[in-house]
Amino acid sequence: MSAQRILIIEDEERIARVLELELEHEGYETKKTFDGLDGIAAFREGAFDLVLLDVMLPGMDGMGVLRRIRQGSDVPVIMLTAKDTVTDKVEGLDIGASDYVTKPFDMDELLARIRAALRKSVQTMVLTAGDLFLNEESRDVTRAGESIDLTPREYDLLLYLLKNKRHVLSREQLLDGVWGYDYYGDTNVVDVYIRYLRNKMDKSFEVPLIHTVRGIGYVLKD
Repeated sequence: MSAQRILIIEDEERIARVLELELEHEGYETKKTFDGLDGIAAFREGAFDLVLLDVMLPGMDGMGVLRRIRQGSDVPVIMLTAKDTVTDKVEGLDIGASDYVTKPFDMDELLARIRAALRKSVQTMVLTAGDLFLNEESRDVTRAGESIDLTPREYDLLLYLLKNKRHVLSREQLLDGVWGYDYYGDTNVVDVYIRYLRNKMDKSFEVPLIHTVRGIGYVLKD
């Protein structure tokens, strides 16, 4: 089973480095960014299981980043902040934060909160787009109540598209995200598997979910 991936968006490099080391020691894969806009870009480029998000960030503050994330994803987001006011916490939770941790935080407590958020996420991990439903736990895929039988690679591609719903993905991004960085084949394989997916989940339905963005790649949207 692949390691769960956590995106760290924290402008204090010392704190970001400590988080990176502790999380990787616990077996997670991590990526860290130090700016709100860079954090959004990183989130859109990779499929993450959880985000640790500082509130005070250059480029765009954490609340703005959280709003962007919630436009197309239900990934758990734990807010990190030096502010300990009820107003700030309520704002973050109303926008869609999963949890709120005040600095300075105890690392063991933060790790426990991360585990809890990930457990809750797994329990409710049903990704949707219109009438399409994908259950990550059972790997069942249905559209309009009809079961769709996918090969493992088709499933991985659909899962990646759903986790990046409404974000335009290049063939290179899809190749890296689904086939892996060590794949050295032609990017045309992406087009082939997109066609396979369309034949199974779009062809028999009135509204297509996978769209081609000419000159760039593909996007899944409802």
